[in-house]
Amino acid sequence: MCRLAAPVGDTSWRLTRKKREQDGGMTMATWLRSLPSLTGAPPTPDAEPLPDQPEELFERWIRQAVDAGVAEAHGATLSTVDAHGVPDARTLILKDLRPDGWAFAGPRASAKAAQLAAHPAAALTFWWPAVLRSVRVRGRVVEASADESAADLAARSAAARDGIGPGEWVLWRLVADRVEFWQGSPGRRHLRTIYRRTDDGWQLTDPESETR
Repeated sequence: MCRLAAPVGDTSWRLTRKKREQDGGMTMATWLRSLPSLTGAPPTPDAEPLPDQPEELFERWIRQAVDAGVAEAHGATLSTVDAHGVPDARTLILKDLRPDGWAFAGPRASAKAAQLAAHPAAALTFWWPAVLRSVRVRGRVVEASADESAADLAARSAAARDGIGPGEWVLWRLVADRVEFWQGSPGRRHLRTIYRRTDDGWQLTDPESETR
């Protein structure tokens, strides 16, 4: 007679229960609340005035994050929705930033490609805990030209290009209509700077005038 193996969850649960006992019987909620947060060090406030374009402020912030030792500061969470309106998210790398969009890329056969084809809008979220800063970007998404997509693929390493044929790689640009810069504070006096696109260009918006 074939003997079935014990479910993986059984072992995991026993280990988790043992750890809870070591932690004084804390529930998951209590344990999570006990973990420190906002442990980074906010940079010295910028002496320079806010630029007219959010792309300029983002470049300033990401360079400051890298200078502060933030690893992979160009990593971001891309959030999309599928054909049924169900949200999805994954982490990827920002490829470029120009006035015409925030660039990211991936295989045409990927889930995000199908989701963007059905609903060409998305959000990007950057989080740099060492400097208590986050940037949120949202807007419509457009596909770059075939030449631009091919150039992005060609810039990848040979290993990263392996198995990807011409036309199977896509470069997208998120054309932002809202960009929020969040500066955290250990004292919870967080600061938000919001740019909104209007018919006349970018406009700074009072954070208190909108919901979060």
